[in-house]
Amino acid sequence: MELQIKFIGGLFILLAILHVFFPKYFNWKMEFSSLSLMNRQMIHAHIFFIGFGLFLLGLLCLTSSDALIHTDFGRRISLGLGIFWAVRLYFQFFVYSSKLWKGKTFETWVHVLISLFWAYASAIFLLGYFKYI
Repeated sequence: MELQIKFIGGLFILLAILHVFFPKYFNWKMEFSSLSLMNRQMIHAHIFFIGFGLFLLGLLCLTSSDALIHTDFGRRISLGLGIFWAVRLYFQFFVYSSKLWKGKTFETWVHVLISLFWAYASAIFLLGYFKYI
């Protein structure tokens, strides 16, 4: 279980690093140009903190996997993370439109891979909570 959490931590750090490339890939300069300065800066700040949060979460998983499954406090954190990623998985299917990926090879692969990752992360964190209570 500890190895699984460390693996997830490494993937979180990789995902955090990928956030650096989002502005260019998604053409945010043009896409956000019609927004007010406040909305544009708010979106950039939110994206930064999502990436930063993923990076810190990855570090937590890499450095404290034992505590996340073998201490009461760590199991509570694992429960919260399991619920969080399960809700993220729900959003993948029921909030984001399938028009974003259907019929597009690369986007479909990303949709499938990220869906599997959210399912995997939520399952591991929830298992880490329920297995050791």
